[in-house]
Amino acid sequence: MAAPGMAEPRARARGRERQTAVVALFSATLFLSAGLTFLVQPMFAKFVLPLFGSTPAVWNTSMLFFQTTLLAGYLYAHESTRRLGARRQAVVHVAILLVPLLVLPIGVPEGWIPPADSNPVPWLLGLLAIAVGLPFFVVTTTAPLLQHWLATTDHPAAADPYFLYRASNLGSVLGLLGYPLAMEPSLRLAEQGRLWSVGYGLLVVLVLACAAVVWRSPRGPDHAAAGASDDVPDASDDAPAAPPGRSLRPTLARRLRWVGLAFVPSSLMLGVTATITTDIAPIPLLWSLPLSLYLISFILVFAPSSRPDRLRRAMVFALPGVVLVISLVLLLGVRGPLWIMVPLHLAAFFVIAVVCHGELAGDRPPARWLTEFYLLISLGGALGGVFNAIVAPAVFDSLAEYPIALVLAALCLPRRAPLVPPGPYVRWLDLALPLGLGALVALMVTLIELADGDVQSYGKMFAFGVAAGVAINFIRRPLRFGLSVGAIVLAVTLASAADVRELHRERSFFGVYRVTAAEGGDLRRLVQGTTTQGAQDFSRGSERTPISYSHRGSPIGRLLSTLPPGVTARAAVIGLGTGSLACYSRPGERWTFYEIDPTVERIARDPRFFTYLRACAGEFNVVLGDARLRLRRAADRGYGLIVADAFSSGAVPIHLITREALALYRSKLREDGIVAFNVSNSYVSLEPFLGNLAHDAQIACVAQRDLKSGRDGVPQTDGSDWVVMARRRADLRAAGTDRRWHDCRRSPGSAPWTDDYSNLLSALDLNR
Repeated sequence: MAAPGMAEPRARARGRERQTAVVALFSATLFLSAGLTFLVQPMFAKFVLPLFGSTPAVWNTSMLFFQTTLLAGYLYAHESTRRLGARRQAVVHVAILLVPLLVLPIGVPEGWIPPADSNPVPWLLGLLAIAVGLPFFVVTTTAPLLQHWLATTDHPAAADPYFLYRASNLGSVLGLLGYPLAMEPSLRLAEQGRLWSVGYGLLVVLVLACAAVVWRSPRGPDHAAAGASDDVPDASDDAPAAPPGRSLRPTLARRLRWVGLAFVPSSLMLGVTATITTDIAPIPLLWSLPLSLYLISFILVFAPSSRPDRLRRAMVFALPGVVLVISLVLLLGVRGPLWIMVPLHLAAFFVIAVVCHGELAGDRPPARWLTEFYLLISLGGALGGVFNAIVAPAVFDSLAEYPIALVLAALCLPRRAPLVPPGPYVRWLDLALPLGLGALVALMVTLIELADGDVQSYGKMFAFGVAAGVAINFIRRPLRFGLSVGAIVLAVTLASAADVRELHRERSFFGVYRVTAAEGGDLRRLVQGTTTQGAQDFSRGSERTPISYSHRGSPIGRLLSTLPPGVTARAAVIGLGTGSLACYSRPGERWTFYEIDPTVERIARDPRFFTYLRACAGEFNVVLGDARLRLRRAADRGYGLIVADAFSSGAVPIHLITREALALYRSKLREDGIVAFNVSNSYVSLEPFLGNLAHDAQIACVAQRDLKSGRDGVPQTDGSDWVVMARRRADLRAAGTDRRWHDCRRSPGSAPWTDDYSNLLSALDLNR
């Protein structure tokens, strides 16, 4: 029998062990829940990419859905705990937790095909709601609920359970990065869906254990009670204190501030994602990086130590500089080199995210308002998604949401004490000085526009530098500084808007398209992001001559020029662009172009811009919609030629280069038919993976990389990479493939890509 004096220390030790075990259980549950939340986002985006053309807009629209569903989950957590209390709510939640088990595993419902002639956004949102909405909704409720549950117990950490947010965000980052680095390369889509379902089953078990802890724990101090006194601080010294002169009860202005501080990094995250995956490097893997930095910023600022404050002060110091630098980069259209621009955009975003999220962490309320705090943060995030995915594409013809978010970030700069007492007209100066600065910049840029060539770029840099030097003196007044940044950006944009080199600009779900003019207006190009979709030379006698990557001396130009008439009599081209390939057809031939974006067809048929479809010989038909889905309706053995020339600002439409896609092409080709793939890409080498497909199908495959055309200084030519396949090598020789073609390289040890397995990461080649 233990001595009486030893019983109390042992009891305290058992109590500490129990407290540690409770923290470990709640942390593990939140870690798994967050991992599942952010694992399913890139996973299901890959499920639906083939249906919507593999465009980066799929990710932004999916993020809108996930942010909105997160908001709904946090609203449920807030209202259910407020009305039911923690213990009764735990019973209800356990029942809700079991419902998604009826709809797992995750996958795309059979027969879900978006229409070709309507806005894809509602269809994508509907598909997400049906296929993944219920499980995702339930998983998102875990973070606020478990923190609220802990706040109602007698645990020492109940007064300030925000520390659990670290485990949640750590799981989020690992789940998000774990998909492209571990899950995608090793598992097929069906296997990924089943594995996620297993993880959800484990989450059910852990949440049940957490609910049991709540049911068995004595009630602690009323940290989370909705009806607690508004102005009396929590009993614990660990609870966040109200700022001087401010009630603990959140006011309307404070709530709106939370929403705004959450809106800015959410919108900026999507703007950065769209910019670096459209205008710089169209690599889908980069979709995960801004979101990972977004989550890491939460982890850092909610850490319970003095380090977050030091980090936040450093980021506050850096914020004005990064806002001005990125604004200059966007205004000048700087896109390379990759190894500088991508880190620069990501670093600037991280600085801004830490500042905004640090302000949220520093202003977090006591535990009794925890679920409302998370609800309002989620509302701000969802509004950022709505602005970028729905409002901006409808209102702007460019990626204007990115500079707008930068201006709002400047407004979020914490106020500093003035060096001198403010005068009576200080508020008027907050408006007048930015207006005057904007007018000065507009005048300077207008005069600079009269110059030619590089003088304009250097002149704009000088004008921006002068204005930035003035604006940086306003950083102690965030309103004045933010409005100054906005005035500078607006002035440069408007003063440059009369640039006659750009004939047309239009934005759709699939990207921003620009029609540019050069060589005195005779040379016109269709450009999407960093990719030339095609070009036409209107100088005398040249309008029927294909140029750009399809010029006569290009790999595809030489191939199409030598194909026998029987092969080209009926041809299918996946990807319209300007329609330049149409001029390789002969009179009486019928070519069908498959184009996913109606905007591209409208531009290609507009005689103000391009005339290939009107002027070239042959008969041409444009079929709207995803090529894989529309090509199935074509007659078997009806085509002698299929050209896969689909670009989405250089993004790789994986579903067009899988085993199933190749089988579809072969079923639509004659016995001596040819299929050609444009695999041009700055950072992805696809030839070895197409070589694997050809080897798997036991057909002939040759490739050619044309670097000379892109380096010869002739504006009418661009380099390109092509892969050509046929059932027999004799068919390729008959097609006139010369010695410049070589046998396709293969990727040893890599399985052929299929509709449910691909590994784009293994195809990255940054030295191309």
